[in-house]
Amino acid sequence: MPASATNSLRVAVLADSDTRWKWGALTASRLAPEGADIHLDGFLLRGRATPTARQLQEVGVRPDSLREVTGVEFLRALGTPEAAESYDVLVLALVGGGVQAMLHGLRHAWGARSRRPVVVTGYVGVVYEKLADGLLLRHGADLVLANSRQDAERFRAVYEGVGADAGSVTEVALPFLGGTPYEARNDASAEQGRGPYTVVFAVQPSVPDNRKDRTYLLNRLIQHARLHPDRQVLLKLRSKPGEHTTHIEELPYQKLAQKTDLPSNFRLVYGHMGEVLDTTDLLVTVSSTAALESLHRRIPTVVLTDLGIREALGNHHFVGSGCLASWDQLDAGHEPAPDPEWVARQGVAAGGTLTGGGSYATAFDAARDRLAKLIAAELPPLTPYYTPVTAPGYLPGILARHHLGPDGSTLPGAPAADRQAGPVRQIVRRAARGAYRHGVQRVAPVIRRMGEL
Repeated sequence: MPASATNSLRVAVLADSDTRWKWGALTASRLAPEGADIHLDGFLLRGRATPTARQLQEVGVRPDSLREVTGVEFLRALGTPEAAESYDVLVLALVGGGVQAMLHGLRHAWGARSRRPVVVTGYVGVVYEKLADGLLLRHGADLVLANSRQDAERFRAVYEGVGADAGSVTEVALPFLGGTPYEARNDASAEQGRGPYTVVFAVQPSVPDNRKDRTYLLNRLIQHARLHPDRQVLLKLRSKPGEHTTHIEELPYQKLAQKTDLPSNFRLVYGHMGEVLDTTDLLVTVSSTAALESLHRRIPTVVLTDLGIREALGNHHFVGSGCLASWDQLDAGHEPAPDPEWVARQGVAAGGTLTGGGSYATAFDAARDRLAKLIAAELPPLTPYYTPVTAPGYLPGILARHHLGPDGSTLPGAPAADRQAGPVRQIVRRAARGAYRHGVQRVAPVIRRMGEL
């Protein structure tokens, strides 16, 4: 029965990494009508970045059920008539190719069935690369969420530019913004019990992507700690050794830091980004989405220019923000002044309102309204832009990686029927992932260095 009739919402979220699980689960809660009872079933796509128990706990979302699946197993679970009618919403929190494969697989499984979940997808953060590629791989979902007015305009322009329906693009905001607004320090801060001035460097798994640049950034952070012994300097890490996030991290900062004599006011920290921001006075990053979380709270935020302002780094996205600065400037005491117009256009309410006059509290209202109408309606079949006709040399390869044929049907030799993995199978999977991650973080860099000799 539709959620509108029962004030309940039954949601399935399929995610392929810890960050996408966070985005998918929190997006589901933001889209739910006020006061609705949400039943959330989580599915984790089996792969190199499947979240560990620690990573899932860090996100802080407690689903009603959670299981690990292959793409084919997920399609078998959601493709039945019973499942199609029992869920109101399906959130695909996946990389673009994964979204496209599931859209074609579900189209094949559901056919012309009008009672099916509303399919929702989007991006976990800043979209600074592969805009057309990623968007067209997500086309076909009922709602393609854009995290800001700027993104919504860019998304529609891409779809309309290739002749695809842009009606699915819906403006929202990042679902994990929030927290207590920052209060600038003053002479009474010490008397108020505030700890030392805290500088946090938010790392990224793949930016920059080489030892030289990552070592440089680490050394500059350590130098800043030595130059300012009255400050607490934190290296905020995304994952522990052996874990993977959305992107492969070949050179973890904690590994580089092991070879360095660290000052007493320098620490490595893990944990929920929001909790770290609770005590942050200055957030520094290359281009992490953490910058938007920080700006939302009005915390002074710096996007580094030391390695240049380049598309490969993603910091070009912050041109016009007022946040670009170098370590030399920070060492000298510079604090950035963000541009209010730029910030509001990114779906961040640092000044209280977003572009268009709305607030963060109302950022999901339009999406909720659209979702309610779609849930109550008879839905058409899923219709992705990519088909064997429009992309005959591209689409089959994407689908084959998920054991699907060009029409979305399951290929021969795909995993057998869904079943709960026994203890031995679980041990083998963990060992295989460990071997893969060891190869990425230990063996691959050595081979690469040998090849440069």
